[in-house]
Amino acid sequence: MNINNGKVYITIITVIIGFMIAVQFQTVHEPTTRDTRDIWELRETLSNEMKLQSKLLEEIRIEDKRINDYASEIEGSKEEALKQTLEQLKEEAGLTKVGGPGIVLTVDSIDKALLLGKRVTSVSPMNLKRLINELNMYGAKDISIDGERLINTTVIRDINGETKVGTHSLKSLPFSIHIITENMEVAEKMYNSLQVSSIIDDFFIDNVKVEISAPNKSIKVPAHVDPIKIHGMTPVKEKGDG
Repeated sequence: MNINNGKVYITIITVIIGFMIAVQFQTVHEPTTRDTRDIWELRETLSNEMKLQSKLLEEIRIEDKRINDYASEIEGSKEEALKQTLEQLKEEAGLTKVGGPGIVLTVDSIDKALLLGKRVTSVSPMNLKRLINELNMYGAKDISIDGERLINTTVIRDINGETKVGTHSLKSLPFSIHIITENMEVAEKMYNSLQVSSIIDDFFIDNVKVEISAPNKSIKVPAHVDPIKIHGMTPVKEKGDG
């Protein structure tokens, strides 16, 4: 091997070594560049996730407020529902004035020319109770007798020769019986049924006539005014009251 060939070999070896060093240098530095790029990407991703979390927390806060507002509305609705139920119970118990379709009966003594004795000033409690039973059978919802509202505990009876409806005395004739029905159709059926009812004849035998008005869309019945006495019931004690 001559000197020139040796120089060539040395040059080739030097180039190869230089190339290898350059490759090694690039290989060592590439991970650092790649890792740096990944860190920035992670930072951006983290930033985006934090923004999303903040947005979700805000939405949760808004929904919590809506839930609280809705709960308050429900609580208010419960109170309103309780008030409506109380009013409905009062109406069913006869403690409120009511109106609706129905008829009016006028109870009076028959004409003097037809009377064989003295003028009648009262009615038989038995006939009156039978009449009320028939009215209920024909679909009466609310009834008042001479302005006295009938409720479930109202008693019609004779006390010392005087007919009483609850605590109200029927001292004289004429007086009116107001009846409210579910609708005009029921009122018309009641009117037709009373026209042929035998109870009207029973009153006539006692020298009392019952006049039946035509069905009307706006019959009024007053509220029951006397205290309602409840027997056999006591308030429930709350826990911890002793």
